[in-house]
Amino acid sequence: MRRHLPPLLAAAALIGLVLWAFLPRPVAVETATLARRDLAVRLDAEGEARVREVVVLSAPIAGTLHRITLHAGDRVDAGQELAMIGPAAPALLDSRARAIADATAAAAEAAVDLAQAQLVQTQAALKYARTEFRRAHALFARGALSQRLLDDAELAQDAAIAAETSARANLTVRRQELESARATLGRDTAVTGTECCIALPAPVAGRILRVLTEDEQVVQAGTPLLEIGDTADLEIGTDVLSRDAVGMSAGAKATVTDWGGPDLPGHVERIEPAARSHVSALGINEQRVKVVVALDGTPPPALGHGFRVLVRIDVWQGRNVLAVPIGALFRNGADWAVFRAIDGRAVETRIRIGARNDDFAQVLEGLQEGETVILRPDDTILDGVRISPLAPQG
Repeated sequence: MRRHLPPLLAAAALIGLVLWAFLPRPVAVETATLARRDLAVRLDAEGEARVREVVVLSAPIAGTLHRITLHAGDRVDAGQELAMIGPAAPALLDSRARAIADATAAAAEAAVDLAQAQLVQTQAALKYARTEFRRAHALFARGALSQRLLDDAELAQDAAIAAETSARANLTVRRQELESARATLGRDTAVTGTECCIALPAPVAGRILRVLTEDEQVVQAGTPLLEIGDTADLEIGTDVLSRDAVGMSAGAKATVTDWGGPDLPGHVERIEPAARSHVSALGINEQRVKVVVALDGTPPPALGHGFRVLVRIDVWQGRNVLAVPIGALFRNGADWAVFRAIDGRAVETRIRIGARNDDFAQVLEGLQEGETVILRPDDTILDGVRISPLAPQG
């Protein structure tokens, strides 16, 4: 019997070693202990700094714009002269149009000569009629002329006066036609001096943002020339998804960052009530809402109109809420779930969460303060599996 005891013990030890080798070992996991904390949900979106009120100076009339010597960034005062617009040069005529214009001018000159001759003729007739009327009136006074002949002489005088007035008016018309014909040919005297031009003053004080039309050229009425604005009165405009805008409110805290300088505090000033369609880079049709952020304080001089910025808006804030790390959450159907670490085993637990950010989520149901959850569970973590927690993370 003693001879068989050592082999039996060796066989039992070997079997035990094999069984131990194939037994499932605890899975090493990272854990975190639930605690209460202040939780803030923020939305990051790209935005654009812009002057609140941009004034566009446009040409009030069609004409020749004198070269604008101002440049973007120059400061201007209200009423300061910024540009000058003069009359445009007459259009050039082709050979046929010039021949017609020459003929029209020649005809107008002849009509003036004819009207002058007619005026001289009517003036002579009026002089004769007045002489006859005076003679007839003298004879009538001496009783040597009848009333009928006196009336005929007065009528002739009145007709001569009317004819002279008509001839004078006709001469004025013919002279105006001649001036019009000469203007078509460009024979009028060019107007010189500052009286020929219209000065365009600055409607507001500020800085020139852009010079839209700089060189001397012919412009039409309404052509934009300059953009003027006060760079000390900046706002931030950003587009957010309509579902994100629902959770925002006017007055919410905001931070302007990633513009090349220090972070700037601000607040949501206005959320526009209408959304518009926008196609994303991935080709997804999105509904976006314009949100306007006002800066708290004077903006730095380095931040200008049209600069790209990043806006961080506080959508929700909670104090002393029970929070679970985002890395512990996973989906179980339509529900959220975590693995709790209880007595060296993983226990799957469904929970209900509220607000969340990139790090933590608010726990509404399913967990208690002080419980331990497994972080980043992989496929080896199942309900009831043995675990070996590493050092907990707060």
